[in-house]
Amino acid sequence: MDKNNGAWSDIIRMPLSSRIKKPRSNGLTMVMDKGLGLQETLEMLSVASEFIDYVKLAFGTPALYKIDLLKRKIAAVRSHGIHIYPGGTFLEVAVIQNKVDDFLSRAKELGFSAIEVSDGTITMSPYLRRNIIGKAGSLGFHVLSEVGKKDPENNVKTKDMINQVNADLEAGVNKVIVEARESGKNIGVFDNKGAILKDRFDEIVAGIDDQSKIIWEAPLKSQQQELILQFGPNVNVGNISPSEILALEALRVGLRSDTLKALSADPDKSGMYDC
Repeated sequence: MDKNNGAWSDIIRMPLSSRIKKPRSNGLTMVMDKGLGLQETLEMLSVASEFIDYVKLAFGTPALYKIDLLKRKIAAVRSHGIHIYPGGTFLEVAVIQNKVDDFLSRAKELGFSAIEVSDGTITMSPYLRRNIIGKAGSLGFHVLSEVGKKDPENNVKTKDMINQVNADLEAGVNKVIVEARESGKNIGVFDNKGAILKDRFDEIVAGIDDQSKIIWEAPLKSQQQELILQFGPNVNVGNISPSEILALEALRVGLRSDTLKALSADPDKSGMYDC
């Protein structure tokens, strides 16, 4: 038995063997980090780095780390071939304070590899949004955008969401994130219990040509399961808790009953986005 392989890899093959391994452009997992310390980060990476593609330092938490500690944390994540970025709301603070250029420069100095551009809380003109996307790209960042509002009372109309996704892709972002916050309830494509709003979801899917460009924030297991059943194991999923990384990967590869039964019976879905 090779100690560098999975503990059962010489005996059991994954039921859904079409799962793409890193490096990959599809089947991405974005982890939401709400303030892990360096040792916690290193432990997460030792257990699950091969299953992580993005780490988002959420809620403006990058502003609360000491510089040396933050640099070490960022370097550790990047050493595993994982993009790391400050959450979009933090950039929105920089927009309000007219500090976008300084924000991007500091992010580069600290070692962040990606930037998220969003207007989930503030109002941002299309020109400004496109301009920030262009600036981040010109600095060498892997650029993500996010569509949707964080306040359920200010939910974006489906047509406007589709238009924003397509506009961001045209502006040059690498991936577009569909907002669902940490709760995954009463926001985006989810109702107040976290179930998918099918009509809204189907309309968004139909309005976007390349589904592989979308990262669906889906913090709840039921949401992850539905997305995997819809698109196959190589769907892009975000806002995953560090404690749920392996559980999500188990869903993707058919080690949990929910996907083993459904996707094994439907080979057309078991390899969606395989490449």
